[in-house]
Amino acid sequence: MNDSGNRDSWWKRSLSGVKDFADRNTGLLLVASSQIFGALQNVSVKTLNSLDDPVPTLELVVVRMSMTWICCIIYMHWRGVPDPFLGPKGVRSLLILRGFSGFFGLFGMYYSLNYLSLSDATVLTFLSPLTTAVAGAIILKEKFTLKEALAGACSFFGVVLIARPEFLFGAASAAPDVGHVVDAGQVLSPTPKGTPAQRLGAVGVALLGVLGATGAYTSIRAIGKRAHAMHSMVAFSAYCVVAASIGLFVQGTHIVIPRRIEWVALLLLIGFVGFIGQILMTNGLQRETAGRGTMAVYTQIIYAIAFERIFFHTTPAALSIVGTVIIMTSAIYVAVSHLSCNPEPR
Repeated sequence: MNDSGNRDSWWKRSLSGVKDFADRNTGLLLVASSQIFGALQNVSVKTLNSLDDPVPTLELVVVRMSMTWICCIIYMHWRGVPDPFLGPKGVRSLLILRGFSGFFGLFGMYYSLNYLSLSDATVLTFLSPLTTAVAGAIILKEKFTLKEALAGACSFFGVVLIARPEFLFGAASAAPDVGHVVDAGQVLSPTPKGTPAQRLGAVGVALLGVLGATGAYTSIRAIGKRAHAMHSMVAFSAYCVVAASIGLFVQGTHIVIPRRIEWVALLLLIGFVGFIGQILMTNGLQRETAGRGTMAVYTQIIYAIAFERIFFHTTPAALSIVGTVIIMTSAIYVAVSHLSCNPEPR
């Protein structure tokens, strides 16, 4: 009888402890959960790129962000959020900047997945907090320390290891991620993801995406609480559709019409997980300090490496692993420094 009572008491204490932890870290858990959906979105994009007649990157942006825009508008009308299309008058120019700069961030990520591994493409996005700190210091007059500058320099070295330009690394630049593709019971030899030049170009586009994300994050900081969080998502999705559509027209890109159920399923999955991820991220950041929220974003590399192994049966090259560790260490160091300088109010 006493044993049963002790077990019940222990169970209640455990549940109470879990609930207390969740209540104190709701924002952190929401942001970390959003990264699962972000990693799943990138897996879907990479899988879509591997199909015959892969969907062009700009077309993919149009499809995905059109779905996001529709979902956002429906949600805002349902919740009665004012000015759902253009946002409040005082911040509309900042919302436009957030939308167009966010387009380059999204395009950079999607394009880089053509030639980079999932983990490499993911870790390059972790340069954004560092570049955002620089932009915040220049534009918003925020504090920027020597520690952050040194972390940025170390991160750049990590990027070089991931890009592996041929003029620096020679034959090592062509080292592919190690994969084991099974076909009819036979293990095939791993193949490189594009040429060294294509890989370097993909890193360049990914870095353009980092600059785009920097503009987006900086504009969000400038907007502050003058607009609803959903206004930012509407601007992001709407201007992504506009910019990508213009790009498709100017380039004369051939529009790929889905003819296989896999295409339709992946396109719908990309739109769905992308929207859910953005909702979780937005709500999480509203409840969390900037430093802790940034640290939760870095969990995506864990999901990326795990999903890369599960879905693509690949392991990153040794130099990519070293570069990833350098960028991760630098980014976490900056986040922890912010936490120590700006402790969360109790």
